[in-house]
Amino acid sequence: MKHPLHAVGAARQALAALALMAGCLGWTAPTQAQSDPNSPQRQDLHVVQQSAQEFLKSQTSGLPGSVTISVDPVDQRLTLAACVEPQAFMPNGARLWGRTTVGIKCVAPSPWTVYLRANVQVVADYLVAAVPLVQGQTISASDITRVRGDMSSLPSGVITDESQAVGRVAGMSLRAGTPLRMDAIRNQRVVQQGQSVRVVSNGPGFQISTEARALTNATEGQMAQARTAAGQVVSGIAKAGGILEINY
Repeated sequence: MKHPLHAVGAARQALAALALMAGCLGWTAPTQAQSDPNSPQRQDLHVVQQSAQEFLKSQTSGLPGSVTISVDPVDQRLTLAACVEPQAFMPNGARLWGRTTVGIKCVAPSPWTVYLRANVQVVADYLVAAVPLVQGQTISASDITRVRGDMSSLPSGVITDESQAVGRVAGMSLRAGTPLRMDAIRNQRVVQQGQSVRVVSNGPGFQISTEARALTNATEGQMAQARTAAGQVVSGIAKAGGILEINY
C-alpha cells in the first residue's frame, strides 16, 4: 500500500502533465459566453458607427463641393443587444452639416436607441455681395461674386447658384462680402399697386383681354387683385409685363 504523501505527489505530477499538454494544444478556458449557449449576443459597436457614417454619406451626396464626414467613436463601455438591422436617422432639429448628431435605433429583437456625435464639413463655392446692396435693389451679375469656403460654418440657406440671385431684389441692405441667403432676397415685383395692368382671361376656345388697375403688389406667380373699368374686382396670376392671367 502506497503512503498518502506518495499519492498526493503522483496526483500533482499528473495535473502538471495535463497542464503542459493543454498549453501545447493551445487550449484555453471557455468564456462565459462560450460556456453558456443562452447568453445574449452583443451588438458590434463598429457596425453602429459605420451605420452613422454611411447614413451621413448618403444624405450629403447631393451637396455641392467637397464633403468630409467624421463620426465620433462609440463608447466601448456601451453594451447593446445584437440588432438584425440598425437604422440611422436625423433627430429633430439636427443639421445635416457642421457639428451634428445622428441617431441609431434597433427595432428587433431588442429595441434600443443611441446617439452619436459627428462633424460634416462641406467646402464649396457660394455667393457673396461684391458691392454693398441696398434694400429694394435689383441684383445684377456684377453685384455678386463667388468665393470658396466651409459652408458648415455659415447660416442655412446660403445661395450657391447665380440663377437664384440675379434678377431678384435685396430684401435688406447687405455689406460687401456678406453671403447671400435665400431669406435675404425676394422675387422682383411684376405688378405694383395702382399700376395699370392687362387682365387676360383664358378658357376653352376663347381669350378675353381687358384693362384694369392693380389693387395689390405681386411677384411673378403670385395672386394679385385688380379693378376693371366697370368696377369689377378680379384675381389673377401675376406675370411679367404687368399681366394678370385668369384661367377657366
